[in-house]
Amino acid sequence: MASSQLLFGPKVSVAVQDPCFPVYVDTSVIVGQTGGFLDHLHQYNNVAYMRCTPENSFFPDLSLIPRTDIIFFCSPSNPTGVAASKTQLERLVGFAKANGSIIVYDSAYAMYISDGSPKSIYEIPGAREVAVEISSFSKCAGFAEGLWLLALAVHRTLRKQTFISLGFKAYGGADAPYVWVKFEGRTSWDAFSEVLENVNVVTAPGSGFGPAGEGFLRVSAFAHREDIIEVSNRLKAFYTSSVNQGLIADSCFYLGVSLSYGAARSSLRFLFQV
Repeated sequence: MASSQLLFGPKVSVAVQDPCFPVYVDTSVIVGQTGGFLDHLHQYNNVAYMRCTPENSFFPDLSLIPRTDIIFFCSPSNPTGVAASKTQLERLVGFAKANGSIIVYDSAYAMYISDGSPKSIYEIPGAREVAVEISSFSKCAGFAEGLWLLALAVHRTLRKQTFISLGFKAYGGADAPYVWVKFEGRTSWDAFSEVLENVNVVTAPGSGFGPAGEGFLRVSAFAHREDIIEVSNRLKAFYTSSVNQGLIADSCFYLGVSLSYGAARSSLRFLFQV
């Protein structure tokens, strides 16, 4: 992905899904395609952030998006784990045509799609006129064996259902190895610390993927089955206890202990992020 971004040079304007895989924005910053960082918005100037949330089914309202030269789009999404439907991709292609934009389409997780959503942007009529599709050898070569994919499907279902059973809103997990979990009343980093310090599991704070990721954690299913079950049991033990103690609710609470790198590393057994 990063090498493909270099092809366009520093003078192009870009749009990204929000949240999105950080390299889309980070490399754009390095290449010189963005302005400065806007602290009050937690985003870079001169980047069109296409908000993708549960409220819009994780597909942006294109009528709100300004015209840009390049549109970076990943389906299934990292981090939300949600795949765009054929109808949604038809709208995206039409939008790019109308604006003279180029879609850089990241299909790194396409082999995980199981609900009939397009596995390639080129399944959409007219896409070859406006889209460049890229993928990833690490995902297809490293994880695409049939039995592993079957096991991963079981893992992500178990992980998602665990959070749902505990009262969390969880998304994705059907067409990608990631589950996107909302922690009501907490920032992403508070939720990260909460899970790390009480369950000894590393997740990925949603705010690291863009402003719309605030309040979410990305949880991965890349693990052995026995570890998935162990973590599910740990989550249930902590959050069931927390519910009984009145600690988990839709209001904010903060456990608030900042671990040093060495202390955090020594406390970990499971690493669930890619």
